[in-house]
Amino acid sequence: MSTSRTPLDRLRVIDAAIALADDDGLDATTMRRLADRLEVTPMALYKHVGSREDLIDGMVDRLVGALPPASASSEHWQTALTARIIAARAALGVHPWAQDAIETRTLASPVVLGYMDSLMEIMFAGGLSADLVHHGMHALSTRMWGFTRDVMPTPAVPDDPAARDAALAAFQSAFPAIVRMATTASHAGSSCDDDAEFRFALDLLLDGLERRRAAGWMPG
Repeated sequence: MSTSRTPLDRLRVIDAAIALADDDGLDATTMRRLADRLEVTPMALYKHVGSREDLIDGMVDRLVGALPPASASSEHWQTALTARIIAARAALGVHPWAQDAIETRTLASPVVLGYMDSLMEIMFAGGLSADLVHHGMHALSTRMWGFTRDVMPTPAVPDDPAARDAALAAFQSAFPAIVRMATTASHAGSSCDDDAEFRFALDLLLDGLERRRAAGWMPG
C-alpha cells in the first residue's frame, strides 16, 4: 500500500524522520528527502512540523520520551543514577545521530526537562544539596544521556609492526608519556572499550559527588 494513502500526522512524520536518520544520518534528513520517503510534497510536511529544527526537536522528544522510566528503588543514589544513565546510553546508542541532535538543541523541551528532573530527583533523594545537584548536572553535561566525546583524538597506532615501531620511535622523544600509556596500559595494542571508558568516567564523577556529600560540602 502506498504510504501516501495513510493520512499524515506529526507522529508519523517524526517516526519517518527517525527511520531516515537511522538509515542515512541526521544531515541527510532534510524536509525534501523526508517528503520523498513519505511520498508527499514538502509543503505537506509543514502542516505537521514548522521547520527542520522543529522536526529534529520532535525526533529528540520521541527518543527521550521512550526512555525507560525511573523506578522507585531503595538503591544507593549512585547505583540508581548510574542505572538510569546506562539505560539512556543503551536506548539512544542505537541511533548514531542522536548525540548530534541533542547537543544542537537550543532549548530543553518539557520532555527533556522531565528526564533531567528525574536525574535530579535521584540526587536529592540521595541527600545531595541543591548546590551539589547543580554542580553535578553541569559536570554530567551530555554524559547524562550516555554520551561522551573525545576533544582531540590522538593519532592511531599503525597495524603494520614495522610502521608501528617507526611511529612509536618518532613519538618517544617528543611524547614519552603518550608512548608509555599506549605501550604499557592493559589494553595496549587494542581498541578502547567505549562502554568501559564511559562507565569509568561516570563512576569517577559520581564518586566525587558522593565524597563531597558525605563531607557536607558547601560552596566557598
